[in-house]
Amino acid sequence: MLTASAIPAFLQGAPTLVDTLFDNTFANIHRLEWFDYALLIPYFLILVVLSVYGTHRYEMIRAYMKAKKNGKMNPEPAALFEQLPRVTVQLPLFNERFVVERLIEETVKIDYPRELLQIQVLDDSTDETHAFAERLVNEYKALGHPIEYHHRANRHGFKAGALQEGLKTATGEFVAVFDADFIPPRDFLRRTIHHFADPGIGVVQTRWGYLNRNYNVLTEVESMLLDGHFVLEHSARFGGGLFFNFNGTAGILRVSMIDDAGGWQHDTLTEDTDLSYRAQIKGWRFVYLPAVECLSELPVDMYGFQVQQSRWAKGLMQVAKKLLPRILKSDLPWRVKLEAFLHLTPNISYPLMLLTSALMLPVMIVRFYMGVWQMVAIDLPLIIASFWSISAFYLVAQRELFPNNWKRAIALMPALMAGGIALTIINTKAVIEAIFGVETAFARTPKYAIGSSAKVKINDTKYKRKSGWLPYAEIAVGAYFCYMVAFAIETYNFFAIPFLILFVGGYWWAGFMTLYEEWKGKLAWEKARRVAEQSD
Repeated sequence: MLTASAIPAFLQGAPTLVDTLFDNTFANIHRLEWFDYALLIPYFLILVVLSVYGTHRYEMIRAYMKAKKNGKMNPEPAALFEQLPRVTVQLPLFNERFVVERLIEETVKIDYPRELLQIQVLDDSTDETHAFAERLVNEYKALGHPIEYHHRANRHGFKAGALQEGLKTATGEFVAVFDADFIPPRDFLRRTIHHFADPGIGVVQTRWGYLNRNYNVLTEVESMLLDGHFVLEHSARFGGGLFFNFNGTAGILRVSMIDDAGGWQHDTLTEDTDLSYRAQIKGWRFVYLPAVECLSELPVDMYGFQVQQSRWAKGLMQVAKKLLPRILKSDLPWRVKLEAFLHLTPNISYPLMLLTSALMLPVMIVRFYMGVWQMVAIDLPLIIASFWSISAFYLVAQRELFPNNWKRAIALMPALMAGGIALTIINTKAVIEAIFGVETAFARTPKYAIGSSAKVKINDTKYKRKSGWLPYAEIAVGAYFCYMVAFAIETYNFFAIPFLILFVGGYWWAGFMTLYEEWKGKLAWEKARRVAEQSD
């Protein structure tokens, strides 16, 4: 038993100091006015909601480890086909001049009996891709490849409409889908088709890989974000018997499942997730094969990345509005319902983050007078749930995917968090549009046939979209956070400074990088115009 003399002198007075700090804190809390509570209550409620989604990342890590331990990764087919079935490969295109040649060239190399294979090029292009793709298809068809070209005069239903139209002439019992920026592995069908010998299997999804992972810091961040989804989330959901989604490409689907689920529908921007949930509600089972990697191309410019992510964010929220009522009213197990809710609604965190950003400065001013203990007691658990979960989630994914070369991910974590913050404004807009039913066209992501290290000129391509007001809003919000950094320094709130700097970096990275890329594009366009005028 310790005696008082055994305790160092500076610790013997600690209880009195602690009591004093607590007393001061509670005294300050009692002096708060109604306006202060009007700020603090919604602020902490938002942080609690964000913490729920952060805690869910920890659950995904736990479920992944459990699935891995129980040997539920990369399952073998329950049986093998005695006679291979007919398969249709669908290649949906829209203005993909830079990548269509690579796509078709790699697709015709797929190892599968020619007499059992049909390749459909489903082209909605409105530019020179139309004529170029048609000529390529005719050349390969003349060489004996089972390929055919389909062109629509309208984009009704966008990608979903093109896929549904292609099914009208599809001869396969199964359809494999590859977007224009993907490279199908030669053995893709050999490694996936036999899972369908089980008549209850509706989809086999494979893992995305990235041709240009190391092109720049942005593509490294994008690859880490997607690796978290494909390495941890898909594996955890599949291994735990939960719903997960076909990702719209690099997968194969049973045609009868598509029909049974109601076909491809275009009332959401993520037709793949929509079909996936409708099918699984009806009892179809999906298989995930992370060992089968399909290489693809990541957006290399900031605004292209933002447009892609905002489309996914809006589409996922649209699916949540459309299908969550049906899921929650069904007789599915509660754990399946809960996971479906958390899977379909995480993008609500973006408008919540924007609200938190607006409240943060007045809340910092109010809390400056509340004492230190409430920051330890309240903030630390929320930070562990909300922010540390991000680091843990993506670092575990990198360690699992690259066990001998994952430590660079540690250095990239600030950039990854800043990249997530860079999506806040555009994804907030997307989520609000989804909630209020604002319809927008399918915004394609430009692809340029970029390899892992080759630097190409992308600034003069007509496929680049204008960012409009977005980068100026991001720069303004970044300046607001920069002011908060100054306030935190002035009030000795050093604990908050690293988090505030992340927000400054994220918003300014997005805003200034977009403006810089558009400026380079304008210079390239002006140079091309001068050259054309001189040649005339």
